[in-house]
Amino acid sequence: MAYIVIFFLWTSLLVYLVMGGADYGSGILELFATRKHKAEIRKNAYRVMGPIWEANHMWLIIAVVILFVGFPQIYSTVSIYLHLPLLALLLGIIARGTSLAFRNYDAVQDRWQAIYNRIFVYSSFITPFFLGVIASSAVSGRIDPASGSFFGAYVNDWFSGFSLATGFFTVALCGFLSAVYLIGEVEIQAKRSYIYMACMMGIALWIGVVLVFITASSEGIPLTHWVFGDLLCLVAAVFALCAFIALWLMIRKEHIKSMRFCAGVMVTMMLIAVTHSHYPDVILLKGGGSVSLFDPGSARETMSMLAMALLGGGLLIVPSLAYLLYRFDKPV
Repeated sequence: MAYIVIFFLWTSLLVYLVMGGADYGSGILELFATRKHKAEIRKNAYRVMGPIWEANHMWLIIAVVILFVGFPQIYSTVSIYLHLPLLALLLGIIARGTSLAFRNYDAVQDRWQAIYNRIFVYSSFITPFFLGVIASSAVSGRIDPASGSFFGAYVNDWFSGFSLATGFFTVALCGFLSAVYLIGEVEIQAKRSYIYMACMMGIALWIGVVLVFITASSEGIPLTHWVFGDLLCLVAAVFALCAFIALWLMIRKEHIKSMRFCAGVMVTMMLIAVTHSHYPDVILLKGGGSVSLFDPGSARETMSMLAMALLGGGLLIVPSLAYLLYRFDKPV
């Protein structure tokens, strides 16, 4: 039963990264776009991000519930020692959702629209940034439960070059996913600008990869060994690179579904490449300790009930999500 729960946890995080990444990426593209392109990006995002916006936070909620119920040690460790970036993440989610609603449905069009726009784009940057910070901090080996100072226990564990570089990488990944998704949803004359944005975000993505590996090496984090020292991780990394190359070929040939499939494969392989080698350890503590998915504190009965609930819920969620995507894809 534990493997079923772990599968749902990993899958929910993956889907949130892909779907939520494309959603956040629309705000990131708007943030870095020129003034004359901001309105166009905003209009296209409203039109085509409907099913993504409606469903993306469901996956994050599923992951949080799984951690809270099935893996309380992991949940409590993240909530305590990474509460500052976690708070920033939650504030970003709230600010982005409210600003989107106000700037889209506010009956009075005044100077507040500019404020809503700024809140939206900055929170679109902040949220994935701190999502990357939290994920990288959990495996950086900097979390120190024995620290007697506030800085050592709650700041030093995430405020590092590796965590900040991973945050930048996550932002670039979200922008790239959004640009790739929007290429297939815009008029022919607008495709060139979105291909250009995808190119820029792709360059930023690989700059982020380089920064992540450089900072990991300088801080003694064995990221290179995790990715290239494990056969499955190495194969996944190669597939991620091949999917990235194939994606650009699909863009040139305007094969929209194949292009999106390649983007999903790329993200999946990247996630496997950085997580498999230290599985089942989710959090690596300072001094060599770790918090595992097979922590003895997880009750077998609770895990069994959670697995059955997830299987039953999956029978409802997957068809409903497929129908949501189908309906939004149909013209009104």
